Amino acid sequence: MQHQIQPEQHGPRGQVMADAVSACVHCGFCLAACPTYRVLGEEMDSPRGRIVLMKGVLEGALTATEAAPYVDRCLGCLGCVPACPSGVPYGDLLLSYRARVAANHEADGGAARQLTRRLIVETLPYPGRFRRAAQVGRLGRFLAGALPAEWGAMLRLLPDGLPHEPPPPKVYPAVGPRRARAALLVGCVQQVLEPGITWSALRVLAANGVETVIPPGQQCCGSILMHMGETARAMALARANLAAFAATGAVDAVITTAAGCGSGMKEYGLLFRGEPEAEGAVALAAQTRDLAEFLLELGPLSPGPLPEPLTVVYQDACHLRHAQGVEAAPRQLLAAIPNLTLRELGDGGLCCGSAGTYNLEQPALAAELGRRKAAVIQASGAEAVVSGNIGCLAQLGLHLREAGADLPCYHTAQVLDWAYAL
Repeated sequence: MQHQIQPEQHGPRGQVMADAVSACVHCGFCLAACPTYRVLGEEMDSPRGRIVLMKGVLEGALTATEAAPYVDRCLGCLGCVPACPSGVPYGDLLLSYRARVAANHEADGGAARQLTRRLIVETLPYPGRFRRAAQVGRLGRFLAGALPAEWGAMLRLLPDGLPHEPPPPKVYPAVGPRRARAALLVGCVQQVLEPGITWSALRVLAANGVETVIPPGQQCCGSILMHMGETARAMALARANLAAFAATGAVDAVITTAAGCGSGMKEYGLLFRGEPEAEGAVALAAQTRDLAEFLLELGPLSPGPLPEPLTVVYQDACHLRHAQGVEAAPRQLLAAIPNLTLRELGDGGLCCGSAGTYNLEQPALAAELGRRKAAVIQASGAEAVVSGNIGCLAQLGLHLREAGADLPCYHTAQVLDWAYAL
């Protein structure tokens, strides 16, 4: 049946939503690729079911509140996108829909959920605030069992101690002849939970002849807020980034070390559709590269061997594999390291349950996905886990510990750093 969405009624993204809805032929190929459908087995908890619900809301047949329980349970992992034979841009639809209904949906879910969202919005994108909140939160972890589920989930994810690293310099020089010049996004959550990833990335880039600029005016990429429907706040952060990265001068790429950040920056064109900044946003999105993606395009120099043999399993971050299409690059880089054996999970890149803020807003489902992923990792026989996203590393570490598995979790940049150690 022909859809009745009127694009002009839904702002500059109206046509995006209408096109996405009309592209879905409800074939069902997305079902097996959807983590929530795999766990819950409900049609409305699948991508095609959610498309029907979003269509109903946009046409006025349903209210956003009626659709909310199912749409809110979507991780936004985009595992359905590569599985879809019709090429439905589900991510664009979900992002635009959440922005469209956010104002009316804010009061849904009760006081605890509203406060959880406010805490996320006001802390995670701002490293200084997040560090202070995390320090307070660590002191209250013994209360986790007595708190609402969302708050307990936040506290459980915090590490025992917050690492301290000096801030990166404005410019990190290349080692030897300069092969490229890049700008680096340092991120927000990663700066607090594992700032050493940034330093590892800088050293790896330098070892490969890359001079790296760290723009001083940069902010959180805004992806956390974008995927919560907090469009105005996300745009404010993104505008700061557009200015900061434009001020760096000519670069070969803008590098990200967190899958969610890279995906978010590559969505800047959609975020600023119809806005004066649209052209600059599209240009920055086109320049954005994940660290592994950029190194492979550059042609990585041969790394040295690890000090001791190590068997690792690579876990795909959803917003790297499904959203950005970066699947082969990290594997090729890791496989080239002498003394490292790379194993596969063989689960098709199924989400671990982190998914931005999902493990904070949907703790029960996220925990089930985390437990399943931890079991698959344990069955691999690997000695460590490698991934390309700070959220995945925190989620995997938590559920491996709870499963009694003493497996360290490393970022791809950290493992490369050891191999390129000078």
